[in-house]
Amino acid sequence: MRKTHGGLMLGACIAALSAATVAQQAAAQQAEPKRGGTVFVHMNTEQGVLNPALRASTGVYQITGRFMEPLIDKTYDGYVGVLATEWSSSEDGKAITFKLRDGVRWHDGEAFSCDDVAFSAMELWKPLLNYSSTLQANLESVDCPDPLTAVFNYSEPMPLDLIVAAMPDLGHPVPRHLYEGTDILKNPHNQAPVGTGPFKFQEYERGQYIIGVRNDDYWRGPEYPYLDRVIWRFIPDKAAGAAALEAGELHESGFNGISMADLERLGKDPRFDMGTQGFENNVAHSTVEFNLRNPILADLKVRQAIYHGLDLDFAINTIMRGFAKPGHGPIPSVGGANYTDDVPVYEYDVEKAKALLDEAGYPVGPDGIRFKLRHRPAPWGEYTQLWGEYFAQAMKEIGIQVDLVTNDAPGFLNGVYRDHDFDTANGWHQFRSDPAVSTTVWLRSGAPVGTAWSNQFGYESAEMDGLIDAAAEELDPAKRADLYHQIQRLAMTDLPVIFAIEHPFVGITNKKLINHHNTPRWDSSSWYDLWIDE
Repeated sequence: MRKTHGGLMLGACIAALSAATVAQQAAAQQAEPKRGGTVFVHMNTEQGVLNPALRASTGVYQITGRFMEPLIDKTYDGYVGVLATEWSSSEDGKAITFKLRDGVRWHDGEAFSCDDVAFSAMELWKPLLNYSSTLQANLESVDCPDPLTAVFNYSEPMPLDLIVAAMPDLGHPVPRHLYEGTDILKNPHNQAPVGTGPFKFQEYERGQYIIGVRNDDYWRGPEYPYLDRVIWRFIPDKAAGAAALEAGELHESGFNGISMADLERLGKDPRFDMGTQGFENNVAHSTVEFNLRNPILADLKVRQAIYHGLDLDFAINTIMRGFAKPGHGPIPSVGGANYTDDVPVYEYDVEKAKALLDEAGYPVGPDGIRFKLRHRPAPWGEYTQLWGEYFAQAMKEIGIQVDLVTNDAPGFLNGVYRDHDFDTANGWHQFRSDPAVSTTVWLRSGAPVGTAWSNQFGYESAEMDGLIDAAAEELDPAKRADLYHQIQRLAMTDLPVIFAIEHPFVGITNKKLINHHNTPRWDSSSWYDLWIDE
């Protein structure tokens, strides 16, 4: 079994490695890497976009991380340069300079340069990329004093630590020569990506598979990558995915791609490594999202009642099998100094929930129902599906009828974030190293309609916006942490979103794969050093 680097303690079942497994892995990693071979990866759902410069999503990174590379990535030893080699800040924090890697070519043979970075930042990262549109709100321009230097100019200070923490997820350049002058959102390369990574996109058969093949001109040198191909197979049925793993037809399933029961069962099989290692950069919250355009949900007492109606301990033990803990707002406990548990809490209390609904003017009707809600559960996997079902059951206890509206990934994203066609929804909020990267965008007003995983809930608070903006520009770490504590407390008071349960992700991998899960965002990384021992 695979060990855990930090994060939540998940018990010996997942976190511990036997001495035999440690020895086996060490011996394999010291052996001469074997070239060739194909790795088969399990995917639950398809994404409508395969461009990480347009959509920040693990479902996108799981595939495009092999094709498209960020300026900076994260390892267990800290942040390392990928397409950038150095980074620095001006004294006032208004200019961030990246030195870019020489000798890098796009998969079509064109040279990578500052022109690509500047175009991507100004035309995609700032106006179009979810999370990044808020992060880069103060970006005014990107200068290219030479082909390998990019200077980001901001109207307000940008903390260097923040922009560095953002780059692994929000810093993927696209080739300017393939995007400039086109309708970016309809560009065909959004489904057939051209990048600089160790693998090149070859084929996408909708509903079946995606194939990536070895990039023979990869900048790290002719020895990389070791593999010939990576093939992602779309298998929405979790039981079928587990069966394919067991039969040797798949090598890896990440982000809880199969059921917890099968993860625990296969984790005991000596052929597999199972655990949370490699997912530390993606600790998540299971959420309840409110559409405050609905006058019922605009009433704070109703939202408080809903929170009091959730038995989180029950959900943690039954849905997450104990691999989770109650949330304390938008920043998880792995958030370091930016996290606080000094926030309002809403203990499970059915009678209090009922009393709040009565006070809000929603008594129980003759049919036992106070009102009805249309709820969209995200199709991200077992957690979100079961969490949506539990939410409906829990609300019935306090007299709220919840009708579940199920859909595929594009249907969910459009229904919630573009069309606002929901009353409540549930999904994942993923924390990515710094609250300003992928967290505060859930609370800051002003995100363009259709921006996935952003505040499309009708929540507007001048106080919240002011705190978020101040924290994003504060260069002093202690002052910045205090601002994030205030944001947590306000979010737990206003309740535009319930960040109900904090949990890691779990993956399972055939031990034939060597160098797997060796970074804290491995499933999203390039796999240039992965090889297969067979």
